[in-house]
Amino acid sequence: MCTLKKLYNLYSSFTHYRNYRAKFSYYNAKRQGIEITSEYVQFVEEWAKVTFIVPPRMSLYIEKNLEIQRILQNYGSPEDILPYSIDEGFIDLTGSLNYFVPNKNLSRKEKLDVISSKIQHDIFRQTGVYSTVGMSNSNPLLAKLALDNEAKKTKTMRANWSYEDVETKVWGIQEMTDFWGIGSRMKKRLNALGIMSIKELANSNPDVLKAHLGVNGVDLFFHANGIDESNVHKPYKPKSNGIGNSQVLPRDYVRQKEIEIVLSEMAEQVAVRLRKTGKKTTCISIGVGYSRSEGKKSIHAQMKIEPTNQTETLKNHVLALFHKKYSSGAVRSISVYYSQLVDESFGLISLFDDVEQIEKEERLQSAIDTIRHQFGFTSLLKANALSEGSRVIARSKLVGGHSAGGLDGLS
Repeated sequence: MCTLKKLYNLYSSFTHYRNYRAKFSYYNAKRQGIEITSEYVQFVEEWAKVTFIVPPRMSLYIEKNLEIQRILQNYGSPEDILPYSIDEGFIDLTGSLNYFVPNKNLSRKEKLDVISSKIQHDIFRQTGVYSTVGMSNSNPLLAKLALDNEAKKTKTMRANWSYEDVETKVWGIQEMTDFWGIGSRMKKRLNALGIMSIKELANSNPDVLKAHLGVNGVDLFFHANGIDESNVHKPYKPKSNGIGNSQVLPRDYVRQKEIEIVLSEMAEQVAVRLRKTGKKTTCISIGVGYSRSEGKKSIHAQMKIEPTNQTETLKNHVLALFHKKYSSGAVRSISVYYSQLVDESFGLISLFDDVEQIEKEERLQSAIDTIRHQFGFTSLLKANALSEGSRVIARSKLVGGHSAGGLDGLS
């Protein structure tokens, strides 16, 4: 089993941005309260001269990812390959290892290193991309941990972890957040239980973990002991029954009207996706993250609603929820999520509903969806899409939330 990390060294055509802002800005430094010395100014200007400012190009990354997937298929069947993210993936070499490395004098660990080296060279020769490989003869988790915690630091850019390495390498991970499945919030919860290291997690009481952290706590206990039952051939299917979207704003939004514009746009975009799946939502959730300068906790709120997938109805609910929870403050991130989905055919009509009006709105929404499907989402927009706070046009150029390519990523 090995997991690969692709390092996209693809910015050679953008080197003309090298001297971008090479002059120190005394104005910005004073605004940020930075103590200005001649040594600091020299450091910043020298740093700027050797720093590349590169716009993200998600379309190119996807193209390279597909090229690498095709290379992996030279070493295993499509069923043996599991793309994990845009720059990582797993391949199970159990069935092909002896075919590609028939030398009987080598151990399985040595054979895995040989074939991984071949894959690295193939990827570089055909795509120009440097790749890092984490390997394991045990399970995907140990391959992933080997990738994240050792392979990136070795000369060969490869590392192999097995069950024998659990006590020395897995338990030796210094920072808990470097362990797969532990983020900053989970780390705090573990610390509250008196667990300060991966070794302590591995030797803790799984019943206590389950009582405080649920099933995730038990999973972490097993993972800390190097035990993982995941299978490349049976990828994990999330239980989540919902559709959502989130974004980090390009600046602090301090005017409530601007925040409402972005929330409305996101409510509409997620509603479009909802209708494409033939579903209606019965639960709306929003998240509003404040700017660091505010020092406030993020807003997380949800509400139950009657089944719907109509844009205007969902917009109204989202804004109502926002008005209920938000008072003031600069906002930097926003999320909208629709969950507890039901089939589109499901509906509740009361005696007070105007059935003709409802059908009229549904036909209008269907027509709008059809036009956007054919000509793009931005083919039909409201006038406020041209306002300063709007994000809908900028986000239409994104792929998976990232810049598809070009210079838009620099704006």
